[in-house]
Amino acid sequence: MLVYHKEALQKIQRLYNVEKESKTWTDEKRLEYRKENSKPILEDFLVWLKNHKSKVLPKSKLGEAITYCLNQWNQLVVCLHDGQIDIDNNRAERSIKPFVISRKNWLFANSLKGTESSAIILSVVETAKANGLNPLYYLTYLFEQLPQVDLADPEAWEEVLPWSSSLPEICHVPKK
Repeated sequence: MLVYHKEALQKIQRLYNVEKESKTWTDEKRLEYRKENSKPILEDFLVWLKNHKSKVLPKSKLGEAITYCLNQWNQLVVCLHDGQIDIDNNRAERSIKPFVISRKNWLFANSLKGTESSAIILSVVETAKANGLNPLYYLTYLFEQLPQVDLADPEAWEEVLPWSSSLPEICHVPKK
């Protein structure tokens, strides 16, 4: 069994090496690189999965992993159709981690309104992070600007959203 684990991990590592190599490239260039490099790895991995499915116990950890991977295959290979799509959902899972941790805290909230407020503020913070903003500076900016924003005007809202190009530089996390 250990040999099977090692083989699978080596194939997956090769995929991540392709991702690491193309991390800073444009979506178009990354897509072409994936088609040339990831596609053969994925094709080989699919053959490996199908061959080993019958060689391992279905209820074993490896058997469950193989079944899961085969069941999710269409979602895995979507990265071969769009260079913008990540090969995994690690970034999304990291961004929801504060919500998962906070969920237990919300059990002790005194009111539904308090829980809703916590969820809203966490959403704003995580969206700011996802858009390369410093949450503290962005929230400070929002608290200063929102009283002057015409809430009925969608264009006015656009100016303060985390992806707006008109946000002050202080809101942005400095590039390394």
